[in-house]
Amino acid sequence: MKVNFFVTCLCDTVKSEVAKKTVMLLEQLGCEIIFPEQQGCCGQPSLNSGYIEQSKPAMKSLIRAFECNDLPIVTPAGSCAASIKRYPEYLADEPEWAERAQKVSDRLFELTQFIVNTLGVQNVGARLEGRAVYHPSCSLIRKLNVREEPLKLLENVEGLEMLPIENQETCCGFGGTFSVKMAEISGEMVKEKVHHISAVEPDYLIGADISCLMNIGGRINREGKPVKVMHIVDVLMSR
Repeated sequence: MKVNFFVTCLCDTVKSEVAKKTVMLLEQLGCEIIFPEQQGCCGQPSLNSGYIEQSKPAMKSLIRAFECNDLPIVTPAGSCAASIKRYPEYLADEPEWAERAQKVSDRLFELTQFIVNTLGVQNVGARLEGRAVYHPSCSLIRKLNVREEPLKLLENVEGLEMLPIENQETCCGFGGTFSVKMAEISGEMVKEKVHHISAVEPDYLIGADISCLMNIGGRINREGKPVKVMHIVDVLMSR
């Protein structure tokens, strides 16, 4: 199966290994990767701040980039996927663009969603020894309704024990610009999240959204906790 890869800004600038491993994993699962070179930022930071009109050039540019074919679009970032899924709403006053946005949105999948629901794979042959906590990001569970897919993949990682924690689905406090505009509240939220994670003494914290992992991982590092933070694709590529 041929698929487009949407790399996202954080993968491109901060976590390139997540992008590389995503491509490698999809190739191992039989996919041929296409990378539309005109792709850029989805506009999420400005959209989340309420600058809808100012974000439209970025939205339209991304739409044009992925109109190069009609193949599925896969991304390892739920928050970016959730932003693009709202393009038709943001462009509702421009019917032609709203229609084009909808066609792109319909082809867009978060990585774990694509692997489990489209490829029909739950066991990718990964192996990782240890105890882990999974953080379900707000973008995945609340905006994309991707709740079980990451868990199904993690349940089939040989040697990995998944641990439940208190208030597992509570927001970590990142929320994009929320963590900047409401820094004190955000700080208390991530502090509470790390407290619940630490209580079960895991070896790993696993998530499917880089931004949340950066936020929680930063707090874990500041508190000196011996927990390794991993994007789910890092786990799925472990052997």
